[in-house]
Amino acid sequence: MAAIITEKFSLHNAAQFFESFSEAAPTVYYMLFGKTTPYTSLTTSGTDLLPPAPANDVSSEYYIWDQSTAGKKIAASDVTHAIIRRDWVNNTIYDMYEDNIGPALWTGYPLAQTPDDVVINKLTTSGKSSLYESTFCFRTTDNRVYKVIDNNSGVAYSGSEPTSESNSLFSQGGYILKYMYTITTTEQTKFLTTDFMPVSTDSTVSAAAVDGKIESIIVTPGSGYTNGTYYTAVNGDGVNAGTSSGAIISFVVSGGVIVKFGIIFGSDTVVYDGGAGYRFGTVTLTDATVFTDAALTTAVNTGVINNGGGGAIQIVISPKSGHGFDAVKELGAHYVIMASQFVGAERDDLHVGNDFRNIFIVADPTTYGTSTVASDDTVRQSYASKLKSVSGTFVADEKITQASTGAVATVVEWDAINSILYYQQERYTDYGTNSTGGYATLSGANAITGATSSAVGTPDLTADDAVTLANGFTITFTDGYANPELEPDSGNIIYNENRAPITRATDQTEDIKIVVEF
Repeated sequence: MAAIITEKFSLHNAAQFFESFSEAAPTVYYMLFGKTTPYTSLTTSGTDLLPPAPANDVSSEYYIWDQSTAGKKIAASDVTHAIIRRDWVNNTIYDMYEDNIGPALWTGYPLAQTPDDVVINKLTTSGKSSLYESTFCFRTTDNRVYKVIDNNSGVAYSGSEPTSESNSLFSQGGYILKYMYTITTTEQTKFLTTDFMPVSTDSTVSAAAVDGKIESIIVTPGSGYTNGTYYTAVNGDGVNAGTSSGAIISFVVSGGVIVKFGIIFGSDTVVYDGGAGYRFGTVTLTDATVFTDAALTTAVNTGVINNGGGGAIQIVISPKSGHGFDAVKELGAHYVIMASQFVGAERDDLHVGNDFRNIFIVADPTTYGTSTVASDDTVRQSYASKLKSVSGTFVADEKITQASTGAVATVVEWDAINSILYYQQERYTDYGTNSTGGYATLSGANAITGATSSAVGTPDLTADDAVTLANGFTITFTDGYANPELEPDSGNIIYNENRAPITRATDQTEDIKIVVEF
């Protein structure tokens, strides 16, 4: 049995994921960061210079949560469809939009309505077997995006950079182009990368699109025809197909050949009237089907066409609803970009006293101690203890112990002003477990000691209130301790990335863009 998963399946999945952020009952996504301690062979493997490849198993998800320290909700405005970035460069050969690009195409179909025995690979000018992988669209320096409707038989674009935002096709650089949309300043800042660019549909362009309109043809010149300008109807399934009320092709014969599109002899072969409603279309070149007038009333003289041969006009079928109606589908936007900015301490949730090495995205995590999906814009994921009787200064990443409980943890950040110790417990020896693998949480009023700093502090069990932090936000303690804001191990981790350490600071913004391909 022969079968394929179509390219539209990828587009469908990308669209479903994109819509999940804003639909009536949206999925809630958080981007979290953590792993303040270095990669080592005794824990995660790898090094800070060569981070380990993320694992994709059940146990690893628990470790990811253990090392998380803070995060931020991904809003619907933080997500966009995207395609591979292709910038306009003069004197470059671009592919053109074609409706039949792909492997294993039948030469006799659909004209004969049944496949014949000949199978071919219909490739783009650049040799791609997928339209979406080809260079049939590009971005200009002012962030306008154009689709190439005709590439002048595969010659290089030669001319000035296009700037038109016309709803009609236009000729420039020897090409026929279609303006699709402009990447806004906000989209540039948020989503544009060195490799990818955001995609959106321009409502004005979309409204002007005509479903089934023929706007592109591919011409084989042939030879032996009588010079002149001629008209012929496009047969097929379009509105009034095959008549003067349907689509009409105008073509020029010069030097006995049908002039291809472009600048040959200063004349173009054009779509005189694109019609509407075409899902397939054909053109037959004979004395009986070619006319000297656009009304198709005056047939050519005998021998004008029939005495020539080898010429052909191939109809290029427009995408559903017409060029420009849906840029996301037309340009093959099966990538989705999620962008998030970590701005300083942001609501006092995002630690700035340490670095991070891991980023992950979790879907529908719940608020700590509940089954309710979280909703806060930012979340603190470290544990915290309000200390009293503190001597010394705790330092980031040092091991801390609580002798009475046997608990082991590592310092995320020490807030000396408010005497708050933020910590995490990775389930590795000396990071969250003791030398025998024992795991216990910090609790009670017994002293906590720093292994490197020798700092000592006692949890304040009378701390049962909200403490105002540096930027005016609060953290609430119960018996001297505060839990993370998201329930560890809740939701579903859908993305995980290890990277070299990123140092944070109060005056620093980390701009994170994650590109997912479907």
